[in-house]
Amino acid sequence: MTASTETPRRIVVVGAGMVAHRFVESLLSRTDADVRVTLIGDEGRHPYDRVGLTGFFSGAGADDLTLDRGVLDDERLSFTPGDPVIRIDRSARTVTTRSRAEIAYDRLVLATGSYAARPGADGADLPGTFVYRTLDDVAGIRAFVESRSAELGRPLAGTVIGGGLLGLEAAGALQGLGVECTVVQSSDRLMSAQLDLAGGSTLRRLIEAKGIAVRTESRTTRLDPDRSGHVTGLEFRDGSYARTDVVIFTVGVRPRDELGREAGLEIGAHGGVVIDEGCLTSDPAILAIGEVASFEDRCVGLVAPGYAMAEVAADRLLGGAAAFPGYDDSTKLKLSGVDVASFGDAFGTTPGALDVVYTDPVAGVYKKLVLSDDAKTLLGGILVGDASAYGSLRPLVGSALGGDPAAYLMPADGVEAPTGDLPDEAIVCSCSSVTAGRIRGAVHEDGCMDATAVKTCTKAGATCGSCFVAVKKIVGQELTKLGQTVSNAMCEHFDMSRRQLFDAIRVSELTTFSAIIERFGHGRGCDICKPTIASILSGLVGAHVLEGENATLQDTNDHVMANLQKDGSYSVVPRMPGGEVTPEGLIAVGQIAKDFGLYTKITGGQRVDMFGARLEQLPLIWQRLVDAGFESGHAYGKSLRTVKSCVGSTWCRYGVLDSVGMAVKLELRYRGLRAPHKFKLGVSGCARECAEARGKDVGVIATEHGWNMYVGGNGGFTPRHAQLLAEGLDDDALITAIDRFFMYYIRTADRLQRTAPWFEELEGGIEELRRVIFEDSLGICADLDAQMARHVDNYEDEWAATLRDPEKLKRFASFVNAPDTPDPSLAYVPERGQVRPASPEEREAAEREDGPVLIAGTTLEVRR
Repeated sequence: MTASTETPRRIVVVGAGMVAHRFVESLLSRTDADVRVTLIGDEGRHPYDRVGLTGFFSGAGADDLTLDRGVLDDERLSFTPGDPVIRIDRSARTVTTRSRAEIAYDRLVLATGSYAARPGADGADLPGTFVYRTLDDVAGIRAFVESRSAELGRPLAGTVIGGGLLGLEAAGALQGLGVECTVVQSSDRLMSAQLDLAGGSTLRRLIEAKGIAVRTESRTTRLDPDRSGHVTGLEFRDGSYARTDVVIFTVGVRPRDELGREAGLEIGAHGGVVIDEGCLTSDPAILAIGEVASFEDRCVGLVAPGYAMAEVAADRLLGGAAAFPGYDDSTKLKLSGVDVASFGDAFGTTPGALDVVYTDPVAGVYKKLVLSDDAKTLLGGILVGDASAYGSLRPLVGSALGGDPAAYLMPADGVEAPTGDLPDEAIVCSCSSVTAGRIRGAVHEDGCMDATAVKTCTKAGATCGSCFVAVKKIVGQELTKLGQTVSNAMCEHFDMSRRQLFDAIRVSELTTFSAIIERFGHGRGCDICKPTIASILSGLVGAHVLEGENATLQDTNDHVMANLQKDGSYSVVPRMPGGEVTPEGLIAVGQIAKDFGLYTKITGGQRVDMFGARLEQLPLIWQRLVDAGFESGHAYGKSLRTVKSCVGSTWCRYGVLDSVGMAVKLELRYRGLRAPHKFKLGVSGCARECAEARGKDVGVIATEHGWNMYVGGNGGFTPRHAQLLAEGLDDDALITAIDRFFMYYIRTADRLQRTAPWFEELEGGIEELRRVIFEDSLGICADLDAQMARHVDNYEDEWAATLRDPEKLKRFASFVNAPDTPDPSLAYVPERGQVRPASPEEREAAEREDGPVLIAGTTLEVRR
């Protein structure tokens, strides 16, 4: 197989899956590549993430799974979805599609992937039987379960035939749909391709503890129908029988090599189009990548080697000499509450290999490292029940561990990455074949100053996310070398991060700053740790922000519960839940603003902001607002700001649900909730999205099936679009999900970290967040629910409480010796019927008596 020396201009890619997408992305990343690419897909949609397919059952829609559309916007590319290629004419160098379009090529890239196999048992194609391969497959499974359960009037019993990686994910998906599930495996253990017998036994106990039954050494011989023709039972080789209503086959995949076969390309003994190390087939004008490619007589159904092939093929077509290094079989299970990973020579087939094993049957943990015969070089490993070390150990395969191997296996809160630097050639991200050297280059050469930027630049951690901890570790090491400060310490007085300090305060039940710094810190504290601890105590203890020691901890705004403005005055923002306010309320606000000479403006959060209040006037203003039925809008705090809404079904002819009612309910529930940073919500009554909900920390959009919940959006300096977390929630389910989202954020985010960057840095991404919130994967949902319930039950308006306390009111004085004297430095200029702060130039001109009239304070006195 020898490559042609001519420069290929017309490149046709057959298949539009993840590997094809990566190939196109790699090829077109070279802006000087003078090529014309035609991408042809079977499915009528853009390439999407098959690795994250299970996320479909926890709320991810097709758009959420779609890969970067920007890759296909390149003017050098033409994308044709839903028109599969049916024939290759090698002599004419053309392909023909189902629509009879004939497309010429200089080079052809086969990326047709594989198809999910069904067993040869009778009845394997009955209604109610499925494979688990495409978006259409999972959509069909969900639709069938919902309709069949309603038809039968009971929960369904389900069976997954095949106990490998995909089978266990499918079982978790069925269980999430309310199906009582059994996994049937023909071998003696689950995940037999990745785990040894001891690891498989541990995994079985973990799976069964989740309520999923496991049946090993069982082969299905027949599937029986009921009277309506739907599957109703399974017969096994040993003569036993099991009832079932839905069956998913995950018994393996087969390469889709029919185009190659018909075109006369060399086919491997076990199927697949044979390729060399440059991904060339027996025809030098045709390359094959991904699951359809047979390398050393193997076709592997994993995305990581497919991505590696895609990079090699792109490089070869652009004149390079990259070579495919062989298959990386490392895998990690993505199932809530079950941690499993396998990497390298997991079964110890290397001559002289040694095993180091740690097992804890009670805790459900099994760990094994496979080492070279001198016990120094890591060859592979298996982790079951606790795979936290995977991100640290996986890149070390083939390298010296540099310490006692047992140290990597013993229980801990998480195994740290090795203290020594990984070699540049060590693969950190197996999905995208990103080496430690490439990550270092992103820091030193590309200017990436954090792990998120490195992920964007290199794709490390962008697919399954399991390597992101290791990526962060390397980035931290390189930033340190550059003299950048990389520390989790919150400040010089606490060596802990905010998250660690939150947990320490919660567990110790300390309630004062002095007690906390005495036990966990040193010194007297600063303007970083004091407000942070005040916020933590507000959530855990619920004391008033100006109560006792808390009063000395607050930052400028919280000290007086108002927003300090540029001229030293303050703004006043009463809460208007959901933007709803009565005419009487508007009149009261208007009269107050008029009486105190305040500048008024409608905010983006649908309420009225009043500017220009002096410190000593704040209690007077708030007394009148409280009397009129208003309460603090917390515009000064790191807490809930607003819940924006449209009018929804109450007034709008397009409204699907009562968005105002839901917005009011949410704002009254989360008012005063202190957090690492401010947060906002939006509620839209239909998909027209008038409330801009997807630009909020939590966005809620009404549909005919219920509420869709989006998370992780924000405006500000770095805008983010929120991502879909769940679909079709009823009112109670929505509120529970939002409760848990905010409480999990409050517990784990760093100081001053918005929900968007916090969400982006979560290990496991949105899938893990769904598991935490909806499946209680961390076992903390009861705590989160109880913590939110305490907040709701104990909420008291801060300003109303302050007005009742003479000691707190003493804080609101312009001058200690003359508390009622207005600040003489405040001066305003009339503009558009209101007033604004005078500029320095206007102040100077006024003093010369040739400038504007200045208004002092809010007494409307004219001074010259």
